[in-house]
Amino acid sequence: MTINSLDSLLDQLKQGDSAAAEQVFRTYAPYLRMVVRRQLSRGLRAKFDSMDVVQSVWADLWSGFRERRWSFPDADHLRAFLVKVTQNRFLDRVRQHSPSLEREQPLPADGIDAIADSPAERPSQLAQAGELWDRIVADCTPAHREVLGLKRQGFSLDEIARQTGFHKSSVRRILYELATRFAPQSSDAGRE
Repeated sequence: MTINSLDSLLDQLKQGDSAAAEQVFRTYAPYLRMVVRRQLSRGLRAKFDSMDVVQSVWADLWSGFRERRWSFPDADHLRAFLVKVTQNRFLDRVRQHSPSLEREQPLPADGIDAIADSPAERPSQLAQAGELWDRIVADCTPAHREVLGLKRQGFSLDEIARQTGFHKSSVRRILYELATRFAPQSSDAGRE
């Protein structure tokens, strides 16, 4: 668009012509998007787009153009005004999203699959394991509780035997009996 056509468009804009305001938007939007894109970091790109900022500016300025609140002597002054308003709106958006950008952390190098396939137990599994442990401990003799506690802490059969005074094979038998008594019963076992 030539300078003369921009100046005539500006004259129409001063008269409150909505078609002229739309044409001004179409004329300056690519330039204003470029102004925003130059300052848009990678983290901010995930939060908003340059067109979001430009459209937000335009939505606020639209009524001012219709009501003839502003007067610009030429197209250069209009462009400087639009650039300044766009930069201010961009800074508002940056301030709005800064706290969340500071808290966010990038995904691991393996991506989201590494998180989804994590071996960490679900809360329901932890609750079920806790309930099973309570049932086993309640059903055991005090001597067997000591064996269980040591096994839960990761001690080997030899270490448990030394600390409890039981023979290694007795420790193995105690653990085996408890495991078979409290093992989940398969629904297919009764059908065979």
